[in-house]
Amino acid sequence: MTRATSLFAISVASLLALTACVSPDRGANNNDFKKTTVGAAIGAGVGAVAGLISGGDSAERKQNAVKGALIGAAGGAVTGNILDRQAAALKQSLGNDRVTITNMGDRLIVTLPQDILFASGSATLRSDLQSDLIAVANNLQAYPESTVQVVGHTDSTGEAAFNQTLSNSRANSVVNVLAGAGVPRSRLQGIGRGEDQPVASNLTEEGKAQNRRVEIVILPTS
Repeated sequence: MTRATSLFAISVASLLALTACVSPDRGANNNDFKKTTVGAAIGAGVGAVAGLISGGDSAERKQNAVKGALIGAAGGAVTGNILDRQAAALKQSLGNDRVTITNMGDRLIVTLPQDILFASGSATLRSDLQSDLIAVANNLQAYPESTVQVVGHTDSTGEAAFNQTLSNSRANSVVNVLAGAGVPRSRLQGIGRGEDQPVASNLTEEGKAQNRRVEIVILPTS
């Protein structure tokens, strides 16, 4: 693939991502618009790359990149819009303002701090927090076209091997509650990351508290 072809594909993808998402409804929520735009941009990029590697000469690949970007942008915009609605419904149903919901445009990430779920060093869920997980499970059943990764994280205190095992056990504890509330296990995957993916410094107590978390990653399948 030449540099010119690569730049062409990137330009086409960016252009189509922006134009595919323009809406005449100026009263629409600006954040929703941004997330839908992100979804379209991701779809356009994937479509353009698929077109470029589809074979043929340079002109054919450029044509395929345009077609792929157009199709991908449209599909990505739809996904982004669905995630906007799912995130809004989930936020409304949760009763805990310490649970955060982040719409990445192609996925939702529901972050639950460890200390609202588990005691230190434990993988046993607090009973009073199960209602929040059941609310998540109900939301997942209302939006069934997705797979779900439940990812456990720890801070760096203690042995790395222990933290890895603990994070995996905590992730699977959450999976068990979601499954028990009706989410098919075929949609669920428990993953332990231990101390390997911090979001803040482990040199401060505040940073460690941010790193101790469980993330529920909702990945659309269509």
